[in-house]
Amino acid sequence: MAAESPSDLRAPRTAVVADPDGGRLGFYARTLRDAGYSVLCAGNADELTAAVDSGQPSVVVVDASLSAVETAAPVLVVVDLDNPAELAAMSPAGIHDCIAKPPPPRELVHRATALIDQVARRKAARQETEALREQLREVSAAVRATNDPEEIARLVVAGFGRTFKADHVWLATFEDSRVPRIQAAWNRPGLEPLPEQALPDEQYSRQTADRLWAGAETMSTAGTEEPAAGDAPAPGIANAVSSLAVPMGEGSSSLGIIWIAMLDGPRTWSGTELGLLQHVAGNAAHGLIQSHLISSQQQVVKQLQQLDKAKTDFLATVNHELRTPLTSIMAYLDMIQESTEQPVSPEVHQMLDIVVRNTERLRILIEDMLSVSRNGLDDSLMHLTPVRLGHTLDLVAAALRPLATQQNVTIAVDPVPEDPEILADEVQLQQVFTNLVSNAIKFTPSGGRIEVGSESHAASDGSRWATVSVADTGIGISSDEIDHVFTRFYRASNAMTGAIPGTGLGLAITKDIVSRHGGRIDVSSTLGSGTTVTVSLPLDTRSQEN
Repeated sequence: MAAESPSDLRAPRTAVVADPDGGRLGFYARTLRDAGYSVLCAGNADELTAAVDSGQPSVVVVDASLSAVETAAPVLVVVDLDNPAELAAMSPAGIHDCIAKPPPPRELVHRATALIDQVARRKAARQETEALREQLREVSAAVRATNDPEEIARLVVAGFGRTFKADHVWLATFEDSRVPRIQAAWNRPGLEPLPEQALPDEQYSRQTADRLWAGAETMSTAGTEEPAAGDAPAPGIANAVSSLAVPMGEGSSSLGIIWIAMLDGPRTWSGTELGLLQHVAGNAAHGLIQSHLISSQQQVVKQLQQLDKAKTDFLATVNHELRTPLTSIMAYLDMIQESTEQPVSPEVHQMLDIVVRNTERLRILIEDMLSVSRNGLDDSLMHLTPVRLGHTLDLVAAALRPLATQQNVTIAVDPVPEDPEILADEVQLQQVFTNLVSNAIKFTPSGGRIEVGSESHAASDGSRWATVSVADTGIGISSDEIDHVFTRFYRASNAMTGAIPGTGLGLAITKDIVSRHGGRIDVSSTLGSGTTVTVSLPLDTRSQEN
């Protein structure tokens, strides 16, 4: 009888024994019971299936004639090696080992126990590998969750050190435009950090990383390198009994390397471990590259924000400095024109009219620049009230007719059968249509015509809209330039060629106001024939229902 080994005592063992021959069946059962097994017996295939299904046997010992059994347990087949019929009857499915018939008792126990231990070791190895994968998955997840390159490096070296029970882990990136220069180290608790002279120099590390990256390999050393003399850098991790180098890279070149050092003894790395190490190193390289890009982009955005703030502050200051003297100029002009005690001559009055018009143009320009300096309009500054659209259009047309008359341009406002009411900021809405009509006057030659029309309609989704169109017979806009007319400071080429005054801000500000009212603005134009600008605004449905 075989003596029980320490492994036999760790857990209870059960065996299912199956043989159509009662004598052999009893012999196998007694042998295994004497070795400490709990045994279930079966004399045919049905009894064998029932015995296997009744529990989770540690091992199944079967005659070759019953070897087709389906079970997750390891199977030991007893076969007559000199009997071709029994050899032919053996089914390979599920069979883990076989033993010649008749087996000596000691051999039977030994083979059954060895088979159980082998399966247990495989199971433990699978569990260990899965635990390893899970630990490294957590490292990869932590790496993906941050954009801080220093934090990525710390997570990797600490993760590798704890997962593989290392003594030292060291990560270094090289001089490379794709990643920042980083060095990160992890040391097993209780160990002093590695001195700088114990670390490999950058040239050796880079050469090693390039070679390994080119071959998609890692490098394991047994610590046979000679110690570094004086302050000279070591070729690998100095005083390490064994070490492993894992390259980091992208594309065709490396960008860093990770060293894992063991001080107490050699370390054999499995293929699974090396594959997982390379996978996490790849994630780390990707994370470092992305974090570097994000960091660079953030720096650019910060600089742009600083430039934008400087621009805004400059414009706000300039506007303030311009508006103060302009207010005085306009006030004194009004006083001179309205003076009855010392009236001016008609010629001087005509000159003053020109000064007033240009002063008004300057005031409008300053207001437009102020809107730009505020990055558009602030929603909190909008004062929404019910506004009659037809009344607003009449006010705008009346205010601009003197300017149109000077240009010999006709403004016609189509009558509105129903004056729709919209919820809007009346001052800003007047600015929208003032910009559009004054633009039309500016770009329409003498003898031209401007038509302002409006209508209300229902969209397919049931919402109601008011649409205003301003159509002129002016110089038009080319199809190549029409997509740019809402861009700040953009001016069409024919406007520049014709020396037509303007800043290119009016339509940009107009679109901003319309958008903040929940509307949209569109432009259609034919070069040399005219332009139509259409503004669509949502109606105040509450007032429509009253």
